[in-house]
Amino acid sequence: MKTEYDLSKMSSRKNPYASKLKKPVTMRLSEDVIAYFKGMADESGVPYQSLINLYLRDCVAQHRKLSIDWPSQP
Repeated sequence: MKTEYDLSKMSSRKNPYASKLKKPVTMRLSEDVIAYFKGMADESGVPYQSLINLYLRDCVAQHRKLSIDWPSQP
């Protein structure tokens, strides 16, 4: 392997995976939800934020919808 490489002739190009990158967001989650995923993270060795992302991705893939029944206000 060479000790030096001439990179001056290389051309740049767009990252083909840029559209698949994760977008940082701020969310407020209940403490028990975070504790649940952190516990799973400790067991599996996968970061808890990745587990939350995997769970949400599965919800998207399965087209899961929540059934929420809000109490009506008087």
